[in-house]
Amino acid sequence: MTPALSRDPVLWFFGTGTFAASCLSHLAQKIHFDLIVTSPPSSGGRGMKSIPSPVEKTCDLLHLPVFHSSRASAEPELAARLSEAPPACILVVDFGQKIREPFLSAPAWGCLNIHPSLLPAYRGAAPVQRALLNGETVTGVSLFRLVEEMDAGPILLQEEWAIGEKASAGEILEILAEKGSELYLLGVKCLNEGSCEYRDQDSESASYAPKIANNEAECSWSRPSRSIVATVRAMNPSPGAFVLILGKRVKIWEAVSHSSSGQPGEILDFVEGCPVVAASEGAVVLLSIQPEGKKRLGGAEWARGIRLKKGDFLQ
Repeated sequence: MTPALSRDPVLWFFGTGTFAASCLSHLAQKIHFDLIVTSPPSSGGRGMKSIPSPVEKTCDLLHLPVFHSSRASAEPELAARLSEAPPACILVVDFGQKIREPFLSAPAWGCLNIHPSLLPAYRGAAPVQRALLNGETVTGVSLFRLVEEMDAGPILLQEEWAIGEKASAGEILEILAEKGSELYLLGVKCLNEGSCEYRDQDSESASYAPKIANNEAECSWSRPSRSIVATVRAMNPSPGAFVLILGKRVKIWEAVSHSSSGQPGEILDFVEGCPVVAASEGAVVLLSIQPEGKKRLGGAEWARGIRLKKGDFLQ
């Protein structure tokens, strides 16, 4: 049982990526964070422009101040603030930095994390993407306390969510960000009341979700249709699944399975103008396509533009 606090809790937020920004957008409407820490802007694009993190962009929209740190656990100013007036809790989401002592233990409730999986399943950086690639039908979100070992801390709250057949990784993460934020609000309430109880994870049943490598985004018509569609969903919005056609990358942003069969790569038919391409098992309807160096197109528009016809091969 966690002891209650007699006053409104002081809360900090550490986050950097898109999932963290989504959580912050939901939470900022209902709760106040006394400190928001994010990684410094990166450099990229033409002219190596300064690119703020997704969390910083969200803070700009919400008119919230941010503190930049590339090594928060070793940041003297943060350490001083932690020592002088530790918060009740630090919410760490999609931060990209390992949290170490004394930050893990100094807050009254420690550091909590919103993780988009049903821990101990899919510990790591890409839980939703790996769940899609593995053909899972159920995922969820966990609110747990951070410990030194990655994603291994005791669980406070969890909620399941049915994956369905169409949602992309990005769409699922947005849904789980909202659900995880609601769990965090419930967690703060029960922690503040002293009514929370944690349960330890069964580490023997843990599975892992390492970061997606760019080469995992390549598809081939020699794979079963279910595998191609799973890859398309998992790689949306980043890095984007692709096939090689005449030596050029063509990204597939949206696709569904089809019951037709034929030689891998063969155009079998069209569904509302979108090409049906044979895979090693079944076929794939290409709904949204992006040729190399060009904008994203609907599958029908793309097929018309390159004058695809039944019996052609995409190779």
